[in-house]
Amino acid sequence: MSKTTTAVEQRAGWGVIAMLAAAQFIMVLDTTVMNVSISQIVEDLNTTVVGLQTAITVYTLVMAAFMLIGGKLGDKWGARRAYAIGLLIYGAGSLITALSPNLAVLLVGWSFIEGFGAVLVIPAIAALTAVTYSGRQRALAYGILGGVSGASAAIGPLIGGWVTANYTWRLVFASETAVVLVLMLFLRAIPATAGRPTKLDLPGAFLSAAGLGLAVFGVLRSSQWGWIAPKAAAPFTPLGLSPVFWLIIAGIVLLWLFARREEKVMAAGDEPLLDLRLLDIPVLRAGLTTLMGQQFIIMSTFFVLPLYLQTVLGYDSLQTGITILPLSLSLFVCALGGASLAGRMSPKRIVEIGLIGMLIGEVLLIAFTGPDLRSLGFGVALALVGAGLGLLASQLGNINMSAVPPERGSEVGGLQGTAQNLGASLGTALIGSILIASLVGNFQTNVLANPALASVSDEIAATAEANANFVTTEQVRASAEQAGLSAEQTDAIVAEYAEAQITALKVAFAGIALFALLAFAYVHRLPTLAVQPAAEQATR
Repeated sequence: MSKTTTAVEQRAGWGVIAMLAAAQFIMVLDTTVMNVSISQIVEDLNTTVVGLQTAITVYTLVMAAFMLIGGKLGDKWGARRAYAIGLLIYGAGSLITALSPNLAVLLVGWSFIEGFGAVLVIPAIAALTAVTYSGRQRALAYGILGGVSGASAAIGPLIGGWVTANYTWRLVFASETAVVLVLMLFLRAIPATAGRPTKLDLPGAFLSAAGLGLAVFGVLRSSQWGWIAPKAAAPFTPLGLSPVFWLIIAGIVLLWLFARREEKVMAAGDEPLLDLRLLDIPVLRAGLTTLMGQQFIIMSTFFVLPLYLQTVLGYDSLQTGITILPLSLSLFVCALGGASLAGRMSPKRIVEIGLIGMLIGEVLLIAFTGPDLRSLGFGVALALVGAGLGLLASQLGNINMSAVPPERGSEVGGLQGTAQNLGASLGTALIGSILIASLVGNFQTNVLANPALASVSDEIAATAEANANFVTTEQVRASAEQAGLSAEQTDAIVAEYAEAQITALKVAFAGIALFALLAFAYVHRLPTLAVQPAAEQATR
């Protein structure tokens, strides 16, 4: 450790990590608040579950698509300046979100403006931690950040549930703006970091953002438009195929072109948006992939759970937060406690235990999801999911950042943010799509097979496909009565829809469990010994 580094550590102390952790806390908090308050927000903004799913997906997609640019701007401006500018943008977006009169304004304030603020702050947090701390202090600092992320995800449902039930969800976002203003008052406590001359690869930025955006948007719309064979709601059908197919293909092609461009930029001796050599580091590649899997699991789980508890069981936001408490508590404890295990167990083993816990928990959620809540088994399942998520959160940040020298912190911070938010956006989009598609498919099958609905089954099936959405049985009953169906037919439709809801939820949890299983493919490349900061030669 150099004398300079030691001096910075002594001067900064733990006040720096406290400020960075506070910023990280509010950025994780508002996504969980949005999820747990989903029913109230849908009603308040006169929108649908699919509409809010779009807002959640776009928020994380904006961060995934532009995080590499945020990391580069952090290099250009210096991490502290990028952190400050990003916080101000984020605070402005939070205020617009709090005042949103409809979904369109929510998309602007939350999905875009907050998202653009976060792409500056998240890489800066990683970089500032890397240059401020070293050795065991750095491992502990990243453990604290992982624990704070876990704590925010853990208590977010309780905070959001209580505030929404007693006041309004808007208050949470207004409070975030206030926290940003407080953090700005103490900005001088963060050590100044010098920027360096760098040229932004704008064509590369366009290709990466457009490629990710088209591919994830295609996944998001798959339940309404169909994956390959087009559904009735598809706005256009090139060559007789669903637009989803073409969107995903176009996204993949653009990402391939992005990779080719970055290779050419490096070959010419210029600075690329993404140094592809970083992805040749086995530990970093494994850490980023596992991090993406972690975010896929946590965001998809937090999207499906409120739908079950609120739309099926009729819970309000506060009851939802209380029911999710076993997940919240175990996530909090294991995220904070996981860092202390690093000296006694290898990061690889800790992550393996975490993934096993999540896998078992998701399988148990399939078993205990039903028309009535079986609280004990459901609580055990949630606790296992939370414990697994907490253990992963405590390790992956330090694994990734220790794979490269501290001066590449902004770059890897951008990569880490991209992996996190790509996993989150894919989780919400893909599992949400699977949920809606399963609901519609099972409901249509049930209706077509029910003799009591023989005279109207075709019409009902067509309506379900055209208006694919996850609604309450009361809304289904009201629609059937408004359509002039008999009491017997209405009861039959409601019963078939209720059964299709439970099946769809089980399918969604099964999809998450499968993804947890697939994540094991990369765990074997994680470190088997305590991680230490990499030497310069690691990236050569």
